[in-house]
Amino acid sequence: MTSEDVVRRYAAMPVPRYTSYPTAMEFTPAVGPAEHSLWLRRLDPRESVSIYLHVPYCRALCHYCGCHTKLAVRDEVIRAYGRALEEEIALVGEMLPARIPTARVAWGGGTPSILGRVGLASALRVLERHVELKPGSEHSIELDPRNVDLELTRFLADQGINRVSLGVQDLDPRVQEAIGRIQPASIVEHAVDLLRVAGINRINFDLIYGLPHQTVETIRATCAAVAQMNPQRIAFFGYAHLPGRRANQKRIDASALPDAVQRFDQARAIAEFFEDRGFIPIGIDHFAAPDDGLALAAREGRLHRNFQGYTDDDRPILIGFGASAVSRLPDGFVQNVADNPSYCRKVASHTLATMRGWRFDEADRARAQIIEELMCNFRVDLGAVDPQHDYADELALLRPLAADGMLELKGGTIRMTRTGRSIVRVVAAVFDRYRTQEEKRFSPAI
Repeated sequence: MTSEDVVRRYAAMPVPRYTSYPTAMEFTPAVGPAEHSLWLRRLDPRESVSIYLHVPYCRALCHYCGCHTKLAVRDEVIRAYGRALEEEIALVGEMLPARIPTARVAWGGGTPSILGRVGLASALRVLERHVELKPGSEHSIELDPRNVDLELTRFLADQGINRVSLGVQDLDPRVQEAIGRIQPASIVEHAVDLLRVAGINRINFDLIYGLPHQTVETIRATCAAVAQMNPQRIAFFGYAHLPGRRANQKRIDASALPDAVQRFDQARAIAEFFEDRGFIPIGIDHFAAPDDGLALAAREGRLHRNFQGYTDDDRPILIGFGASAVSRLPDGFVQNVADNPSYCRKVASHTLATMRGWRFDEADRARAQIIEELMCNFRVDLGAVDPQHDYADELALLRPLAADGMLELKGGTIRMTRTGRSIVRVVAAVFDRYRTQEEKRFSPAI
């Protein structure tokens, strides 16, 4: 059996993406608004934080989408959500010990620009009353290329937004029809041009593999078109087909989806394409231009992983706003209710919208660091991270992977081989003390 055959075998294993540890699947309603409020009040006002604002609405809902996103039909629904977002910001702001400095601000969705220029500007004014937005710090937003015009890009630049992530996914017409997202390359090119005219040059593209009717050839064509637009970063994710959890995914023809071997070949084709063109590989699913901050962080061992994926953001505290948003505080995770109307009602009653969360213990902190180092650096020294624990059981589980050439074990040090890096999630899962074998909860490793 070749090393490629071995990787393909592991690639079909269902494991978490590990954008957090413990994963959100473990969050419990035992952590609620009381804990959230207490943890906010305990924050050190001298320590800067990152901010995430979630806007879970789109004008059209793509078939593949696995996010907490709803179709917006009426403008009043959007305005009501914008008011609720501002009310939550004010409510949380009252609980903060001071006007805390911020290192990063990120808008995610959905389509955050659906709030309109008035709504976005209003939310930012409220935010600035409660936290200190440092001039020149990274301020990013996710955009749908189909909804980008010159007025929007100039407005975003005026508001200090200096990085944009564009949802490209795939540029093949047949694939686009199958996923309900008609978006020719010309639309993406036009959006990129408008952003650069407005002075926003830090542009990320999101791609997806494992979609219906995708082949290695169509993916290479998409990659070639994307490379012509000179993005700073590429993130490519494997499509997770979970129609039992996402009703919109029932519109995907499961018989047209690539199998595990084809998914592996597609992921490899994307990685090979961008690496051959000088992009720096970042973890398992990102690429960055050599002069981008993410590439520099990877070279210097400063890479991190959070709910937005790989990042050079080193802030351990993330305050999330909006329906389903997650905050990471020193004491643990908290997550808002995901249902948009319930979220709006909660904050309108001057109550935190916290639905569930997780209180950290020392074992969680150690295992979180182990998993993050594996995911970011492909190596970890267990003795350096947690000298009080020998992890003998975990190391025993890893020996078959070492025999297969996926990793090297030397004492308590684990180092992924070049061949094994793509299945690092499988190795990370060995250190997840909450993981079950309920296979349908997670996507394949590749």
